[in-house]
Amino acid sequence: MEAKNCQGCGAPLENERCDFCGRNHGSNEQVQGGSNSNRPSSGKIVETVVVPNQGNVAGSRPKNKVAALLLCFFLGWMGAHKFYEGKVGMGIVYLFTFGLFGFGFFIDFFILLFKPNPYYV
Repeated sequence: MEAKNCQGCGAPLENERCDFCGRNHGSNEQVQGGSNSNRPSSGKIVETVVVPNQGNVAGSRPKNKVAALLLCFFLGWMGAHKFYEGKVGMGIVYLFTFGLFGFGFFIDFFILLFKPNPYYV
């Protein structure tokens, strides 16, 4: 007996329906929906996988590293880079303390320097 493999995913078939991807190989049944459909036309099950440690947390938006560095370098004592990141509270603290007495925005500059571009806040 010759072993069959699924045409969609290549997994070994034991039945008419693939246990791995769910594709039906036994009948002439076709998947409904054309190219405008949200389902793939091959009948494969599509999953969205969230990869941990990427820094992209739900609700966060990407920030441009170069813009943040320039804001920190020229207007860091006013907390402009904190306002850019959406951290309004820290921006106000930086504004009234002149960038945490000059040390805060200096440290933030080097932290921003080693972040990936884009980074997520």
